[in-house]
Amino acid sequence: MAAVFAIQKLLLALVVFYTTMLSLATFGLAATAKLHSDEVEVLKKIGKKLGKKDWDFGIDPCSGEGNWQRLGERKGFESNVTCDCTFNGNSSCHVVNIALKAQNLSSTLPPEFSKLHYLKQLDLSRNYLTGSVPSQWATMHLVDLSLMGNSLSGPFPAVLTWITTLKNLSIEGNRFSGPIPPEIGKLINLQKLILSSNAFTGELPIELAKLSNLTDMRVSDNNFSGKIPDFIGNWTQIKKLHMGGCFLEGPIPSSISALRSLSDLRITDLKGQRSTFPPLSNMESMKTMILRKCQIYGEIPEYIGYMEKLKILDLSFNDLTGEIPMSFVQLDDVDFIYLTGNRLTGSIPGWLLGRNKNADVSYNNFTWESSSPAECPRGSVNLVESYSGEDKLSRIHPCLKRNFPCPAVNNERHYLLHINCGGKEASVNGTKYEADRERTGASMFYLGQNWAFSSTGNFMDNDVDADIYIQTNTSALSNVSVPDSELYTTARASPLSLTYYGLCLMNGNYTVKLHFAEIIFTNDRSFNSLGKRIFNVYMQDKLVLENFNIEDEAGGAGKPLIKSFTAIVRSGTLKIHFYWTGKGTTGIPDRGEYGPLISAISVDPNFEPPSDGDNKDHLIIVVVAAVVLLGLLTLFVMWRKGWMGDDVSANKELRGIDLQTGLFTLRQIRAATKNFNLANKLGEGGFGSVYKGVLSDGTVIAVKQLSSKSKQGNREFVNEIGMISALQHPNLVKLYGCCIEGNQLLLIYEYMENNCLSRALFGKDTVRRLKLDWPTRQKICIGIARGLAYLHEESRLKIVHRDIKTSNVLLDEDYNAKISDFGLAKLSEDGKTHISTRVAGTIGYMAPEYAMRGYLTNKADVYSFGVVALEIVSGKSNTNYRPEEEFVCLLDWAYVLQERGSLLELVDPELGLEYSSEAMVMLNVALLCTNASPTLRPTMSQVVSMLEGATTIEDLRSDPAVNSKYKTVRDNFWQNPSRTHSMSIDGLCTNSSSSYIELGQTGSLLRASSIKSDE
Repeated sequence: MAAVFAIQKLLLALVVFYTTMLSLATFGLAATAKLHSDEVEVLKKIGKKLGKKDWDFGIDPCSGEGNWQRLGERKGFESNVTCDCTFNGNSSCHVVNIALKAQNLSSTLPPEFSKLHYLKQLDLSRNYLTGSVPSQWATMHLVDLSLMGNSLSGPFPAVLTWITTLKNLSIEGNRFSGPIPPEIGKLINLQKLILSSNAFTGELPIELAKLSNLTDMRVSDNNFSGKIPDFIGNWTQIKKLHMGGCFLEGPIPSSISALRSLSDLRITDLKGQRSTFPPLSNMESMKTMILRKCQIYGEIPEYIGYMEKLKILDLSFNDLTGEIPMSFVQLDDVDFIYLTGNRLTGSIPGWLLGRNKNADVSYNNFTWESSSPAECPRGSVNLVESYSGEDKLSRIHPCLKRNFPCPAVNNERHYLLHINCGGKEASVNGTKYEADRERTGASMFYLGQNWAFSSTGNFMDNDVDADIYIQTNTSALSNVSVPDSELYTTARASPLSLTYYGLCLMNGNYTVKLHFAEIIFTNDRSFNSLGKRIFNVYMQDKLVLENFNIEDEAGGAGKPLIKSFTAIVRSGTLKIHFYWTGKGTTGIPDRGEYGPLISAISVDPNFEPPSDGDNKDHLIIVVVAAVVLLGLLTLFVMWRKGWMGDDVSANKELRGIDLQTGLFTLRQIRAATKNFNLANKLGEGGFGSVYKGVLSDGTVIAVKQLSSKSKQGNREFVNEIGMISALQHPNLVKLYGCCIEGNQLLLIYEYMENNCLSRALFGKDTVRRLKLDWPTRQKICIGIARGLAYLHEESRLKIVHRDIKTSNVLLDEDYNAKISDFGLAKLSEDGKTHISTRVAGTIGYMAPEYAMRGYLTNKADVYSFGVVALEIVSGKSNTNYRPEEEFVCLLDWAYVLQERGSLLELVDPELGLEYSSEAMVMLNVALLCTNASPTLRPTMSQVVSMLEGATTIEDLRSDPAVNSKYKTVRDNFWQNPSRTHSMSIDGLCTNSSSSYIELGQTGSLLRASSIKSDE
């Protein structure tokens, strides 16, 4: 056995030896193999004609050394010569692959490529090659050929139809024209055929039906005629089919149902007759479905909702009707849904409104219901003009209505509009252009001061994490002054649809100037100059620019162009719509560069504005004088009626405030409230009674009636009109107007179906008390924070509310929070650190520095908000502290629980523990807001950011100067940790009492009264 084993080892050693020797011999042959000398000479000629000066022929092209293989020096760049050295027993090499991409090679195509007989792949994409394809290429045996992104021209290169070995052919983004020759049918091995972005004409030849191996067919952006042919049904292996913006006619043939492997279908902007939805139920692999402006009518099929792999769905600008299919609730993984520009009806589903991925259902005919939104959300869901014009309910923000009527309640009108699209605020020749810096846009609505925009679409195929909707110039600007250049260094881009609105304009004729400059493509002889940007422009829904090309019109890239139009405004709104028709290049200089581009918009009246000349300072003086006069007139009438006595100090609260409100007659209000019928009485507050009413147009209103016994109402009536009429925000209650007639002082508000937050949280009547789940409470809290952030930081009037509490937060039918009761509000003047004022507010909500010293800043509202936030989480009222042992202040209780590490005990037991982490965030924010030191409290914009999760909560910092009473209560907690603490629940907004105090600046009590509800 030992001898046998020894023989086996010897045989194994011999095998290893001979194998090693053979490998060494083969390696030696390979190491000495070089490119055939004939092909070296061919490369020299090709390099010379192409201007390829970096090829070093001192190094063998097949060595892989030197400049023969270079990648990634810049985006898309490739310089690569690849050889196969297995010929003649590994002793000879031949070139099999040449890739010269994004090198700005400028010449004609060298015929010498045909002498590289072993060449299989040739990629010359993104250069500046001219002429056509040499006839000598007919002898080549190419498998892959890409000439994409050059300046080749002439008819379709017939020579290509002789290269029958081709599997992949791309001539996208050139200047070829004329019909597609029938000889293309000889290329039966083709799997990919890309003809996009040329100028081909005629019908698609029937010979294309022979290309049954196609998996990728793209013919977008051409000038074809005729219908989409039935023979596309022959392409049963196809996965990608693009037919966008190429002048083909519908309908989409039913034979498309045979294309079961389709994963990327893009057909857009069809001409011809209308048709029903094409049969696509068998497309189980579908990832991208774009059927935009294809003249499709009827309902959306249910089966679309069951396409499990779908990522992008675009059915925009068709004539689709009916409701959004219920099956669409399954489309959780779809990143983009575009249903804009149809005639869809029914209600907008709740699942869509709650999406955190992009969805656009703007420009439809949905019906508003109680569960529908009352405002246009700003984020991932676009609802602009989504509801039928027949729906005139006043609770709906005008942005939701068709034609976007003026959102100003008082119907205030403007006559000038200047926007620096995509840019910062700029002053050009004395004209101020407003900033437009919103960086998102896939399904975006943005509302400015007197303008808005709606943006739809995402840039396709660019492989970036976040699309760029604001472009910065890469081409040098020319023929533009330094001041004007501010308008053209940036521009807003759109991949599909972009609409700007001029809001609340005076009716009349206007000159509208659209400022353009092509700032992406260049003005040189590089492939960056070969891009084509084509789009349409509509003004007041009329086509004013068709197939508009900025560069062609301006005479080159980087050159400013102004197009002027006369627009008629009849209902206060100017609408400027930019739409990408699927035409123009989409891959130069990179994928995703296409669509409308607008630099600035200016709108000026063709009529004499309602002022003396153009002196803006004089206009301001006139407006302010009129405001003051109106305020004084109101006060005079009130004084004459005996309502005010000697108290005329309320006028001081109104100086400089624009009284933007409508006037109602007493007859209107009596009719609306049925003569103040007790059945319509909602409650009674410090101001007086509150009634529900219905105006003649169906608008439901709430009417605040001044009580003849009210001492506070006279001044606060004037103050509230002045404050709230100048403010517009989704989280502020809307003041429709007032009535000053006879002995009546009335304020008319939007009606809030769910009354106020205090009733919802603390109502003793279990029937009327609302069950608020955690998402609703979170929504309410964030809404209050947004409203305060607007008052403090965003509105043109910076305002401190002074009386934030749950009874002054109203809830609409969808539980959207609306801050109300601005009777105590104060203007915060620029340049002043604080306001020294008499103290007025509600016990339990006032910040210590304000209650004790009359030191008022917006941080007082922050404190009050913190108390309200605690009440929202806990379901307990902070105002019901009693001095007996068994009662404790809610805020102090929260601090004690925090020190114990058991803050979650504060959470309302009705909420459970499912949302404990989110509740903890809100509690920590509340405690941060109620810091005894105002400087350590956050701003309300920071609060919004923390509540929405955009920023983390900073560590709480304690104030050593803590109120001694708080310290006593806190000690009591430590001494009796197991005691059950009972909190009473009153302080409602109607039919209940709370404490309202007013003190002098020294802190001495001036007035204290027990009043009924505050609202």
